[in-house]
Amino acid sequence: MEQAKLLFAREVEMPIYYKGIDVGSRRIDFLVQNTVLVELKALHELNQNHFAQTINYLEAFQLEVGLLINFGEPSLRYKRFLKNQPRPLS
Repeated sequence: MEQAKLLFAREVEMPIYYKGIDVGSRRIDFLVQNTVLVELKALHELNQNHFAQTINYLEAFQLEVGLLINFGEPSLRYKRFLKNQPRPLS
């Protein structure tokens, strides 16, 4: 991100909102350009729970775009999320 000259911060403490009310805070792995949530994992495999967690983070942190990146599989795997996309079915 530095090489690409992107504004970013790691382990950012972000307020959590529920129905527009600040209900606490939680750290996110990276915040890029003050608009993109980046969640890092190192798991054998991502599943629907990880996808739902990322979508919930977007709602809770009032962000529009998220990236879920997994370094634990044989090849790097990533998925982009938009706040308004449908939730995955369980």
